[in-house]
Formats: sequence, structure tokens, C-alpha cells
Amino acid sequence: MSAFWQDRPVFVTGATGLVGSALVRRLLEARADVVCLVRDWVPQSELVRGGLLEEVRVVRGDVRDQDELERAIGEYEIDTVFHLAAQTIVGVANRNPVGTLETNIGGTWAMLEACRRSPMVKQIVLASSDKAYGEQDKLPYDESTPLAGRHPYDVSKSCADLLAQAFAETYGTPVVITRCGNFYGAGDLNWNRIIPGTIRSILRGQRPIIRSDGKFVRDYFYVEDGANAYMVLAKALAQRPELRGSAFNFSNELQITVLELVQKILGLMGSDLEPDIRNEVSNEIVKQYLSAEKARRELGWHPLYTLDDGLRETIAWYEELLATT
Repeated sequence: MSAFWQDRPVFVTGATGLVGSALVRRLLEARADVVCLVRDWVPQSELVRGGLLEEVRVVRGDVRDQDELERAIGEYEIDTVFHLAAQTIVGVANRNPVGTLETNIGGTWAMLEACRRSPMVKQIVLASSDKAYGEQDKLPYDESTPLAGRHPYDVSKSCADLLAQAFAETYGTPVVITRCGNFYGAGDLNWNRIIPGTIRSILRGQRPIIRSDGKFVRDYFYVEDGANAYMVLAKALAQRPELRGSAFNFSNELQITVLELVQKILGLMGSDLEPDIRNEVSNEIVKQYLSAEKARRELGWHPLYTLDDGLRETIAWYEELLATT
């Protein structure tokens, strides 16, 4: 994809996040001209640790600040926008719903309106989530599944997703939507998440903690696959403007319980520790996984990594990180 991305002015929100850092690195490798919106200084982020911040232009600001977004997009003559900025932790959303809703919904309409008022923007990729579907009886979810979030985080993603569709339908805004499962990979320092928390526990000789009953079923999607999928979709939109307003699921299409995932990590790390199953969580969906048939059919997309491959790379990254901290 390098020829497409070379010298292309690209704006990334949420660049210090897990997927944002991986996306920025891939864009730089493809020789894009990258501008990042950064609110907080996160020294542990791969954007900082990997030296990527020195290779991009940085706009300091909040995604809810429409005037600042419009200024940055206009001054840097942005062609393509990746909107990843969000409060992504379900537990935080349950404790602090207003902040989550303001960032995830208000930040989305601020970005969409800034792009609408900036005529040079030709592609917008908006990161929604499988959580936007809420809890459904029919599995796996496909793109025709209704958006029906019921808890704060899920509702915020449903609303942001619908806003993108509304701007595409009403104003012809060139926006497409990604819906992915639970991201994992290098750079995730939220130890409450099952994969980094499990790896750290094993490296410390402690039993990995499962806060649910271990039977929750999820999609786990490697961050490198996510970053690649976003770029594939942006390029497809550039070539096929009729895709605007469309949503695409991206998934390995592998359903796995939390307990099975923890046992897989234990096996890959050669550990005989037993998981500590606490069954404490509430307001979470029991079964949630996606069909990526549409992305395979319409975009020719396929994941680059198996779950085992992604986990091996992730484990190696944490082993190196925790050996030096």
C-alpha cells in the first residue's frame, strides 16, 4: 500500500492508544505524512517508547474541541482521518459514564463536523466496536445486526456509529466504520485487561485472575491486524466512494472463552499455574463474536496473524518490557 500512502496527509486521533500506536507505525512505514492528536502525555505508549512521536507532527488538544480539530485538519491539509480516540475501558465507563459519553459521542460529532467543514478531507475511518451491537440472540453478529448497546460503553459506541452513518447519509461525509472485537497486543498497559494481566501474573509467578466465571465468549483481535484493516478500508473508500456510510466487521472469526484464552497463554508460556476464577463482573455481555464475511467478500481482507501467532508476539513484548521495569 506504500504508493497509495506516500506523502498522504493523515490525521490520527487516539494515537497514543493501543491501536493508534500500531496504526501510526504502519503509516510511517508506508511513508505517509502523519499528524497526531495527543491529549495526555503517555510515556509508556508505543508512540513514545518506539520513538514514533519524533517522526510525526503533534497537535495537543482534546477530541471534543471542534475548533481545534478544524484548525488542525485545515492547516495540515488533511486528506485521510482515522478517528480512534475514545475512553475504551468498560469498567471505567460504568464508574464514570458522563466522561465516557462526552468523549466517545461528543468527540465523534466534533470530529465529523470538523471534517464536514474541511473540504479537503476525502476519507474518514471511524473506529466503532462489536460492543455497539449490544447483546444479541443471533450469533455471530454481522453488519445487519441492530446497534443496541444497553450499558454506558456499549451505548457510546452505538451512538458514535450511528452519528457516522447520519453524516454520511445527510451530508455525504466520506466516512466508513470499523467494528472489531477485543484488541490485544504490544503496548497495552491496562493490566485489568485479560491478556496483559495474565501475562504479567505468569511472569511474576502469580495465578492469573479471571474476574468473570471464565465462560464469557469473545473475539480477540491482534492490534497489527486492526491497524492493517483500518488502512485497507481507507484505501478501499478512496477507490470506491460509494462505500461511505458502510460498516465492516473485522475478526479472526475464532470464538474462545476467557478461560480457554488464559489456558492458551499459560501453555504458550510453559506455566502450570491455575487461574483464579473470581466471578465478580457485572454489566458485561456473555457471548459476543463477529462475522467478517463482508470484509472478506467486498475488501478481499483477511487477517495476517493467527491467535497463537499474535499471542506469541505479545508475550515476547511483555517479557522484554517487564524485564526492564
